[in-house]
Amino acid sequence: MRRTTCALLALVAMAAATALAQQTTQVHPGKGGSPHVRSEWTVHGASISIEYGRPYLKGRAEAELMPAGKPWRTGADEATTLKTDKALKFGDVTVPAGTYTLYTVPEAGQWTLAISKRTGQWGIPVQVNDDLGRVKMAVAKTAAPVEQLTISIDGTASGGTLRIEWGTVSSTVPFTVG
Repeated sequence: MRRTTCALLALVAMAAATALAQQTTQVHPGKGGSPHVRSEWTVHGASISIEYGRPYLKGRAEAELMPAGKPWRTGADEATTLKTDKALKFGDVTVPAGTYTLYTVPEAGQWTLAISKRTGQWGIPVQVNDDLGRVKMAVAKTAAPVEQLTISIDGTASGGTLRIEWGTVSSTVPFTVG
């Protein structure tokens, strides 16, 4: 009985890990030189993808590339896009199934994630009146510097956590599905 229970738990753990596995595909080199990727996840039955430019720091200061208090395209070149086939909820912002633009407003100790209904634009400037909503993000220091911008999703019991890392900054926001 104990072996069966352990085997069942191991199978459930493997299924959960597989369901949250990230698949990343290179889309194109980028008009400004940074590679563009599409990362995809399945989180609690929702198919989620984020397409973005992945710039490198190349010795540049983080504050120069992610200026405090100013909207940042959260990537390079074209705007970063989020696609989902199920509704997601970030804080009190409900994101219906569809395609959206993501951008952030970095601040010391806390960022803001902005989800825009406007898509297909070059990264900046952003039109605030096109925002679906905004939500605060937690900010922490990375364990080691991250040379190339990375956006990922970590699975949680109730949904996931969107994670943006670059340089020594790790900014996160939890979300639920449905």
